[in-house]
Amino acid sequence: METRRSFRKNRTRRSRHRNAYDPGRFATDPGSRWYACIGSEFLNGGSLEFPLQNLRVLDFSRVLAGPFAGRMLSDMGAEVVKLEPPEGDVTRGWGRMRAGLSGYYTQQNAGKRSVCVNLESPGSTPLVRRLAGQADVLIENFRPGVMARHGLSWQDLSPDNPRLIMLSISGFGQQGPESHRAAYAAVLHAESGLVARQAGEDQRSPSDPVLSIADMNAGLHGLVGILSALYLRERGGRGQHIDIAMLDTMLLTDDYANFTLDEIPLTRGGGQVWDAPGGPIMITGDFRIVWKLLAKHHGVVDPTPAGAPLEEKIRLRRKAVGDFFLSFPDRLGLISALDAVNLAWGDIRSNSAAFASPTAQARRTVAQVDDRAGGTRPVVESPYRFSDAPSHVARGPAYRGEHNREVLVDWLGASPNEIEALERDGILSAEPMP
Repeated sequence: METRRSFRKNRTRRSRHRNAYDPGRFATDPGSRWYACIGSEFLNGGSLEFPLQNLRVLDFSRVLAGPFAGRMLSDMGAEVVKLEPPEGDVTRGWGRMRAGLSGYYTQQNAGKRSVCVNLESPGSTPLVRRLAGQADVLIENFRPGVMARHGLSWQDLSPDNPRLIMLSISGFGQQGPESHRAAYAAVLHAESGLVARQAGEDQRSPSDPVLSIADMNAGLHGLVGILSALYLRERGGRGQHIDIAMLDTMLLTDDYANFTLDEIPLTRGGGQVWDAPGGPIMITGDFRIVWKLLAKHHGVVDPTPAGAPLEEKIRLRRKAVGDFFLSFPDRLGLISALDAVNLAWGDIRSNSAAFASPTAQARRTVAQVDDRAGGTRPVVESPYRFSDAPSHVARGPAYRGEHNREVLVDWLGASPNEIEALERDGILSAEPMP
């Protein structure tokens, strides 16, 4: 078996996965995201190189936190293989379906190849361990203990592949008094204090935020851990096991944690929504600075009488500022006044309006990928814009088990007879393609 000393030293063997021009993988229309990002030179076989080109990733994860990290690695050039159970990732049924593929699954798994292995079948563990032996990175977000039960823990895999980097995402960590608990984003929103704080500020009953903050946060921190471990491996030659607890990432994300830790009342700054021509507007910054700028440069008159208590001053000055905002005949006039004194403002947009915003359009934040039905469907691009390297979604979504044979041949050199035996024994399976 070949020993891979560095993913950078094996470009020749692997380059065909990302460098070869495949018309089915990349959009060639000049208006497409890919054309704008990497130009016709790359599409015609040029030399631009992805940051993580030739990195192999085995993605066991499901739903969001792990799949998001894997998708970002894929966008930066890694060859990501999603290893799914026979029933597939549950998100394959979430959102609008096209040709049997859902929008939610597409967003987090576009660019990946799919291998379907039944871990409950005898003989599956040796196959997966062989795949892990050829991987640079393995991602999993099972409850702690699941990988070990299948003989696929870090302790099982590391001796065969000392350079393997394994990311494990869980709600409460791999060890500890609550590591056994099932965890989803909503659970961590509640347990981290986010739900209670939101309810207190809004003076409403506790409810879950509309975004899966805990999942995306854990995936992003997992991505940072992987990239750090890759850099460390280049110096020391060994892999790492990265233990990411969603609770840790949520507590770290709380930029007002010092108030809690110092046991003092929370005095939150940030933005405030004001009534304005054309609809409400968000204006952020310390109100004292907002007041000084508007009073000095726009002549807003201080309505507070001499000797007024602080609370009364704040109330009256806020009213004066609100009246000033509403005094403009149109929104553009207000925005020009805010820009003139460098006050930060934001429109209260819907999600659809945000994607249609000038910046999102100029940066081509939304890409079109093959929907496997003869058309395309939109996905949000990764946000990385490198000065001299491409980064973008690689291809459309895969059907469950679509790349069983391809990956086993590429990674393991498996013979047709060996693959047929794995299929016959119920270890490998694939859904019928439309």
